[in-house]
Amino acid sequence: MDTVSGYVEHIIYQNPENGYTVMELMGEEAEVTCVGSCRGLSEGETIEARGEYTEHPMYGTQFKISSYQTIAPRDRVSMERYLGSGAIKGIGTALAARIVKKFGDDTFRVMEEEPERLAEIKGISQIKAREIALQMEEKRELRDALIYLQQYGISNTLALRIYDAYGMRLYGIMKENPYQLAEDIHGIGFRIADEIASKIGIHTDSDYRIRSGVLYTLQQSVGEGHCYLPMKVLLERASALLGVSEENIRPQLDNLMMDKKLVIRGELVYASTYYYAELNCAHMLHQLNIPMGQDGQEVRTALESITGEIGIALDELQYRAVLGAIQSGLFVLSGGPGTGKTTTINTIIRYFEREGYDIFLAAPTGRAAKRMTEATGFEARTIHRMLELNGALSDEDKRRVRFERNEENPLETDVVIIDEMSMVDLPLFQALLKAIAPGTRLILVGDVDQLPSVGPGQVLRDIMCSEAFPMVVLQKIFRQAGESDIVVNAHHINRGEQIALDNKSRDFFLLERNDVNVIYKHMIQLIREKLPPYVKATPYDIQVLTPMRKGGLGVEVLNGILQRYLNPPDDSKREHASGETVYREGDKVMQVRNNYQLEWEIVSRYGIPVDKGMGVFNGDMGRILEIRESSSELVVEFDEGRRVTYPFSLLEELELSYAITIHKSQGSEYPAVILPLLTGPRMLFNRNLLYTGVTRARSCVTILGSSQTVRNMIDNVSENRRYTSLDQRIREVAETEGENV
Repeated sequence: MDTVSGYVEHIIYQNPENGYTVMELMGEEAEVTCVGSCRGLSEGETIEARGEYTEHPMYGTQFKISSYQTIAPRDRVSMERYLGSGAIKGIGTALAARIVKKFGDDTFRVMEEEPERLAEIKGISQIKAREIALQMEEKRELRDALIYLQQYGISNTLALRIYDAYGMRLYGIMKENPYQLAEDIHGIGFRIADEIASKIGIHTDSDYRIRSGVLYTLQQSVGEGHCYLPMKVLLERASALLGVSEENIRPQLDNLMMDKKLVIRGELVYASTYYYAELNCAHMLHQLNIPMGQDGQEVRTALESITGEIGIALDELQYRAVLGAIQSGLFVLSGGPGTGKTTTINTIIRYFEREGYDIFLAAPTGRAAKRMTEATGFEARTIHRMLELNGALSDEDKRRVRFERNEENPLETDVVIIDEMSMVDLPLFQALLKAIAPGTRLILVGDVDQLPSVGPGQVLRDIMCSEAFPMVVLQKIFRQAGESDIVVNAHHINRGEQIALDNKSRDFFLLERNDVNVIYKHMIQLIREKLPPYVKATPYDIQVLTPMRKGGLGVEVLNGILQRYLNPPDDSKREHASGETVYREGDKVMQVRNNYQLEWEIVSRYGIPVDKGMGVFNGDMGRILEIRESSSELVVEFDEGRRVTYPFSLLEELELSYAITIHKSQGSEYPAVILPLLTGPRMLFNRNLLYTGVTRARSCVTILGSSQTVRNMIDNVSENRRYTSLDQRIREVAETEGENV
């Protein structure tokens, strides 16, 4: 670890949110370019920084700051330079010179301890003297807090978040219960809080530590899609995490229940948030499930007219689905590819349109919404846009999701149709239901055999398992769909039936390759040369889908290789290195976490903004349009033409997406899909994953790898079980309401 010191001569760039700073530091011998989190730092301040020298591919030698502390200027020149830098509002160069001339080496002591004496200087009133003193005090408090937190190994970035959240209360919290940081501060989880606590000297069997560990264990399970953990699983995981016995953990479960942070139902343990989310969803679903009273004969007559006009014939199941959607307040339509879901939805839409009803269409992602628009001819939006996402700050100064459409301001429409419901997680579903007033029809459409949502819950599956609401599952594969081997093979896979891999198909191929390097070669050849003319698309539209992140055929390795050949370095393309990734203009990228504060805009071909909003979400894919080194930012265009400007400090939220995991591909459709399938963990290489990957392709599926691996995946029905209970909550609410009738 190296150390540099000097005064901040020039701040080139500073992100106001996270403090990421690029600056020129004038040391005793030379000027050094420094980068790191230094929020609150101003030009003219003197600092001592620890870190290491790095070599940037474009900007040369830089000093990467891991921690720093400001040093009070020790001489008159440094004092005058600091005060005249603009660090203290209201003091310019001339006034700084007069202050230092008046008080000399005693300047800073006077400003902090006897600020009223500043009024002795011409141009400073008593009010201005107090304002200057207040700024000095605030800067000193922040400086002292950062120095205090640094002794526990807390980075400046996290230290600033702690100071912003607690102010001067942080000292008491750190000494009494540093685990509170894990609950209150974004970016500080249990493990960081535990490291801090160990340095402070808090015992491993501390009540605070055990409670925090239990909540952390449940929070980690949410990341796996669970809404609860069985008591046995929770105790085992928490015991392993904390290094204490299960007997020591059990009493703290009662304490957490008393604090209303846990709900325990029998042997199931929930974080309160997810228990009440399931319960609230169950209540709201039943409130929507009311008969709408349309006369069956009148509906049949209208449907005969509609189907005659658009030249289609509904089979019995499709007819039942349309009738159910018209006559029910809540209706579920499911079915695999090629079973006529689109035809059914279009008929439903045209009936409601003829009746003069307002209809809203939505899907979880931009790509899914775009597909819905293309399939129906009606505008579809993302659920977030429909609910009018607002990323404003909450009262506690924490960024939280807020939708303008909610129980107090419901959607003003008669019918809401949601497609790709298998992708919708529990928190988003709860927000959706809050925005739909009873009397509004809600129609949920999806394929229950697709992979579940990335977020917690398996909403569509649980609703269908409850058997509490009107529902139709389409099963017949229609003749025109049957011409596609993609559709036929998808249904075979879903039923556990082996498929032909003899390459006699026009749209489903397997190239037997058992060497990873050979797979790379053929993958690049397919994307650059073979597939684009075959499916009438560009190489950018061809998508590689893989089960894994790690390994030779995982996302991380494949993206590096594919970028090198599909978007190679070029003098005309600007690029920026961040971590181990080089981002280049023209690259395919994906947002890998929900960011509700990112602003986007849609511009006309003349560059004039025509729409804007907030929020970019996990799984959104786009392309890098521009990299601006001068302002340390890059511009990405996502689906629907939404342009987002990313500061370099947020690049950890973007990944290259020439190859993505099958899980991340949910709701999307591509002209052609390449699936590299060689070897991998049994729990991952299963039927459900293969089915989802195959059904992402519109015109062509090419599997590169082992035919035996494909056969094994079809036979493998093992899935990572999700602990969810929305279906139980739905049944409980139905029983309770039945008793009250």
